[in-house]
Amino acid sequence: MSADLSAHPLSDHVVVESLGADLRAAGYDSEGVSALLGEEAEAALAAGLWWPAQRACAAAARRSPALVALIRLFLLAEALDESVVREGFPTTSVADLLTQGVLERVADTEYRSILDIRPYADDAGTYLLISDQDTGLRDGPVNHDHVLGVGGASISLARAVIRRPARRALDLGTGCGVQALHLAAHAEDVVATDTNDRALALASATARLNGMTWDLRNGSLFEPVHGEQFDLIISNPPFVVSAGAQDYIYRDSGVSGDRLCAKLIADLPAHLAPGGTATVLANWMVFDADDWQARPREWFADYPLDVWLVQRDLADPISYISLWLADAGEPADVLVARAGAWADWFDANGVVGIGMGVITLRAKDIGDDSAPVHILEEITGAGEEVTGPEAEAFLARQRYLAEVTDADLLALPLSTAPVLLEEQSLPGEQGWQTISHVVRRPGGPGAVLGLDEVSKALLAGCRGEVPLGTLIELLAGYHGVEADALAQAAMPVVREAIGRGILHEVSRPPGKSSE
Repeated sequence: MSADLSAHPLSDHVVVESLGADLRAAGYDSEGVSALLGEEAEAALAAGLWWPAQRACAAAARRSPALVALIRLFLLAEALDESVVREGFPTTSVADLLTQGVLERVADTEYRSILDIRPYADDAGTYLLISDQDTGLRDGPVNHDHVLGVGGASISLARAVIRRPARRALDLGTGCGVQALHLAAHAEDVVATDTNDRALALASATARLNGMTWDLRNGSLFEPVHGEQFDLIISNPPFVVSAGAQDYIYRDSGVSGDRLCAKLIADLPAHLAPGGTATVLANWMVFDADDWQARPREWFADYPLDVWLVQRDLADPISYISLWLADAGEPADVLVARAGAWADWFDANGVVGIGMGVITLRAKDIGDDSAPVHILEEITGAGEEVTGPEAEAFLARQRYLAEVTDADLLALPLSTAPVLLEEQSLPGEQGWQTISHVVRRPGGPGAVLGLDEVSKALLAGCRGEVPLGTLIELLAGYHGVEADALAQAAMPVVREAIGRGILHEVSRPPGKSSE
């Protein structure tokens, strides 16, 4: 295979079309693969256990030879005889698959796949996604220009994006194109960029396999879209915090520390259209574990966009280094040397941890001269991951709180969303004694609020029937306190409850945007 084709696989559109036709004819899609493997074998394969899938393929070899051949090639990474390969590709020649970087020869008549071509599905449809095979399928280290497939980070990003219809959308650092697949369902024009030529080649083939057209451009950060604006920007950049070497393009930016993320954030406002939104995955350096926000606060000083930054994890240097070295497949002596140098750099720069999370940003509408809202917080609970609908509603609620006065709220009837009241008690002389009350809105990231007895009663009374001020007057009379004093004490809790979607105006359900 020539060096050019190695860096630019599937560059022949005719071969891509032929390959796609064979995959579709075999039923190689999410539904077909699931039906052949069965639920248990498919789940085992996703967890890295192969033999149940191999067993299912052996049982189905006679009735579905083409589909079995494709599963064995692309999902199980088996070396297959040419006769079996031809079962999966009746119209695409093996010679073309070799020269186009799909297969490699391992013996006289045996071949195995270089690429990972797999079905992928979301709420909008089912697709085929092309990437490089990871170290779970192949021996040895990955290449410098290795292209990742779908992973935990890309799935988290896809779920966190605010999915509005958009005229123009930008996928900055597209990799194999998984985010662009999602964008194509609700954006008229999709621009996708990367610095890795191989990634752009595989993204181009992914688009063609799925009958899509994306504007693919090579370049770093916003350089390929200079002077352009977008209604939606998403990015899963090479955010790994390190000394600045670029061992692997998919993870290493080539600049030290978290400067790539800092520059991405700094340059983003100029490219976001009025009213547009952006979702970015990022890592940042932490120099004091008790003040993990210090670095992001620098990024957002005097920042013109609304911001919701959620730290999902705070990793110590050893855990962080181990995480990122585990997927490269390097030999032990290389890992030891690389890990030691990386840890030395963290020590020399005073890095005690690395924050990891998702940032949602929103540009103000034309004519809106209000101050931007910046919320930086840590939400680490399982099941509390940021989702697009929750992010949109959260920013809308924060904008609402910035505009509404306490007097306005006291005049409004408020309603409590469907929440759960959780109480903790300790045994005492008089039996169980409640020591804490917490309300939680299921499914909402950070939608938890601690209450005292008075605020607990106040939320119970918010049923959208009487103004908040009237409820506070009733509670004040019951407890024998001044209504104004109780209102002053209650308003921070009321505002926090509104911000978390626990309380809302009767006419504004908590899951809806204010727009």
